[in-house]
Amino acid sequence: MKVLIALASSSGQLSGVQRHAISLARCLLLRREITAVHLVAAPWQHGFVRDSAPVGDVRLHLHNAPIGNSALSRNRWYFFHLPQLAKDLGCDVVHLAYPMPVIRRAFHCPVVVTLHDLYPYDIPDNFGFPKVLFNRFALCICLNAANAITCVSRYTLSRLEELQPALVSAKSLVIYNSVEPPKIPPTGISPPQWKDQPFLLCVAQHRRNKNIALALRVFEALLRTQRLALETRLVIVGIPGPETSAIEQFVSTAGLKQNVVFLNGVSDSLLHWFYRNCLLLLAPSTIEGFGLPVAEALQAGCPIVCSDISAFRELGGDYCHYVELGPKEAEGFADAVCAVADQGPREPVAMRHLSAEVISAQYLKLYSSLLSAPDVQASLPEKPVLSSPERHFPT
Repeated sequence: MKVLIALASSSGQLSGVQRHAISLARCLLLRREITAVHLVAAPWQHGFVRDSAPVGDVRLHLHNAPIGNSALSRNRWYFFHLPQLAKDLGCDVVHLAYPMPVIRRAFHCPVVVTLHDLYPYDIPDNFGFPKVLFNRFALCICLNAANAITCVSRYTLSRLEELQPALVSAKSLVIYNSVEPPKIPPTGISPPQWKDQPFLLCVAQHRRNKNIALALRVFEALLRTQRLALETRLVIVGIPGPETSAIEQFVSTAGLKQNVVFLNGVSDSLLHWFYRNCLLLLAPSTIEGFGLPVAEALQAGCPIVCSDISAFRELGGDYCHYVELGPKEAEGFADAVCAVADQGPREPVAMRHLSAEVISAQYLKLYSSLLSAPDVQASLPEKPVLSSPERHFPT
């Protein structure tokens, strides 16, 4: 079975969607039934995809999508060129790493899409107006066109059912993101100069739903009232976004420049070091589709203080310290940080249901069912005559 994974997007740095796509490729390569995995990224993503993708497996092929860094160019590529690429490569399944508008009848094989969240409906401030309207339109086109929708959590599936109940009953299911701790303890890492000083960790893109502003208010209050040592730092790992300007302004106004560290593009090994050495992970999100940092922190034995939202509860169970969002959220987080920071590190939590072995089996079962389903096959055009992929998309 040959699978094409399309992850081309505007992001020039490794983010959750790209990590999902690369992790999916790694999972599929565990299965002997998979004869080829084609990862297709934008040219500006080639570097981090190459560095993060599995090595040493001749079945993995990396491709650059010939697109410009604009919404129009990306949409045209997904609409018109991705179907042709799938034909040229002789793929049996096309998997969209995130929803993008596609024309179903243009594909010769089943199309699967990963649904991470319903943010265009749940938190429109992430996109702004009128851009959010296009995002909603594109999301609906993709979800209706796909043969199967894999939701990354039960919460995401439940939100889809509220918005589009027909899609849930017809073709939607839950397959979690694969999350596994490093198999070998990281070596050769260059920890920061302040490695011996205490720090809190927040892993989040600079977007409204991540609620970094609340994390900063809590941190400032804890330093000001000396409930945290004055040398304590808050390390925020995540790519810039719509909230970056406001976040930086708060840090400057509050006099926190010496205490707040902004990082992005860190290696998995260094991120794991942060999880293992921080006082705790602070995750005050207002809404999440999955919550990758919470899963990674649990597997690393990192204490967690997080907002009491459905996605975190689904992942964290009884292992996290939850704080209810509301009028007294700042006080609640401050008290929780003090209580949890004093408890020290935890034992790593085994999460076999997120293992590559389990996730790969679930995807293989899904792909196989699509390839044998009479209704899916009836909707596909006649099989194409294959051409050489190297003529258009060199590996």
